[in-house]
Amino acid sequence: MDAKRYYQGTGRRKTSVARVRLFPGSGEFVVNGRSPEDYFGARDLLQRNVRRPLALTNNLDSFNVLVKVRGGGVASQAGAVSHGIARALLDLDADLRAVLKKAGLLTRDPRMKERKKVGLKRARKAPQYTKR
Repeated sequence: MDAKRYYQGTGRRKTSVARVRLFPGSGEFVVNGRSPEDYFGARDLLQRNVRRPLALTNNLDSFNVLVKVRGGGVASQAGAVSHGIARALLDLDADLRAVLKKAGLLTRDPRMKERKKVGLKRARKAPQYTKR
């Protein structure tokens, strides 16, 4: 079996969608044309969350990661990128499934924003009750 040029995966979280490509390389990481430190700002938790699938599988310095992500906020985009990297690693080697599955990185997080209901101010907040 010949080696692919890159391995890809699509990650989703809330309304964010991340398209991830892993190229054999030195560990360079690019998110929407910027570094993760630049893109996700000073939030160290998000940067660690994004690199977690690579760290768990000991591939942190073996691949260059190219990510295009859109939709949602910064936190949900980080979750989508993490999910996409995990799926791309699965495309690389199916034996990594057990490690990634145990860490919960292959499961699509189903939590979404609840819709606003008629007669309420938000999804569940009712107008304030006044007795008099």
